[in-house]
Amino acid sequence: MNIDQQVATLMQGTEYGDNVLKAAMTKDLRERLEEAGKAGRPLKVYCGYDPRTTDLHLGHTITMRKLRQFQDLGHEVTFLIGTYTSLIGDPSDKDKLRPILTREQVMENAQTYAEQAFKVLDRDKTKIGYNHEWLEKLNFADLIALASNFTVQQFLTRENFKLRFEKGDAIYLHETFYAIMQAYDAHMLKADVQVGGTDQLFNIVTAGRKLMTALGGRPNIGVITGILPGTDGEVRMSKSLGNHIPLNTDGRDMYGKVMSVPDKAMPEFFALVTRWTADVVKEKLAALESGQLHPRDAKMGLALEITEIFYGSDAALAAQEEFVRVFQQGDQPEEIVEFKLVDGQTVLDVLVAGGLAASRGEGRRLLQQNGVRLEGETLTDPNQVFPGPGVLQAGKRKYLRVTK
Repeated sequence: MNIDQQVATLMQGTEYGDNVLKAAMTKDLRERLEEAGKAGRPLKVYCGYDPRTTDLHLGHTITMRKLRQFQDLGHEVTFLIGTYTSLIGDPSDKDKLRPILTREQVMENAQTYAEQAFKVLDRDKTKIGYNHEWLEKLNFADLIALASNFTVQQFLTRENFKLRFEKGDAIYLHETFYAIMQAYDAHMLKADVQVGGTDQLFNIVTAGRKLMTALGGRPNIGVITGILPGTDGEVRMSKSLGNHIPLNTDGRDMYGKVMSVPDKAMPEFFALVTRWTADVVKEKLAALESGQLHPRDAKMGLALEITEIFYGSDAALAAQEEFVRVFQQGDQPEEIVEFKLVDGQTVLDVLVAGGLAASRGEGRRLLQQNGVRLEGETLTDPNQVFPGPGVLQAGKRKYLRVTK
């Protein structure tokens, strides 16, 4: 690719909420690419991922795919695991305090992150970093020196802090440290480019660039991507909200979860988590709008594409065939998990113990909504002693073979 093509590719799908800022970042990226090309060196690019939980989900892959684009263009990519920033937790997308994790919890969660990242990134071209290696070495005097580059007013202009301040909710001082810590990551990595979602705009563009300059370095370039909505189509994908599509699953589960996404969210999924070019996305959206492409068929194509990215074409096609057979033709899955019934268990007990409901509250809601059937017969009483063996179905996609 020439420079124009590289810039177009790397800035595709970016969002800044400000055309002037986007133009400035685009200009800086072009100049840095030109300089690196003349010097014969790759750009240093990174994105940080805090292991607040054990699993990555489809929303995380948006920034990973952007990192992969840089890799494919020959640049040096670091997948930074926030083993120290996770102790605080990023307040960027929260309107309340995040719980503080222990070091043991963070390190346990971090163990699977790298392997999950290689579902998108090139294993041989990816550097794995851990930010506790430099952040835990800072002392109190160091923190004072770093904090002296920022004002309280700067933090209070952040939307989530501003909202909490206006509501009279607490804003804890340690929450302001997060942006400083992330900015210090960029400084230590001597990053040319930092990739992050729109929730990271303050951390990357305001805090990161300011601190890198204050410490005598050159400010990095923020490549800011859009945020993927969850399977509810309303709010950002999040494991804590239960609207996520995990990477540590299987092809059938991933395909089914994508098919559950509301039609209105398809454009964002098209643009953010597929391999489709901007032209292909544009064509599909035009076909949907004109009625040439049925929303069901568009979503099946989307589910096939996403599942194929992570599990290959054979698994994706098998998942599609299973979905058609079970959900469009009304058949049961070929493989159903078996659950051994214990005397005295209620319907609600079996739903939760068998994994068809994540909690007793969810189980009650399924029963109230007539969403639970045993061998085709609807069950509604959560306290009923479980009737006996048979295939138990919860919702449209979950089955359990109950045996004695």
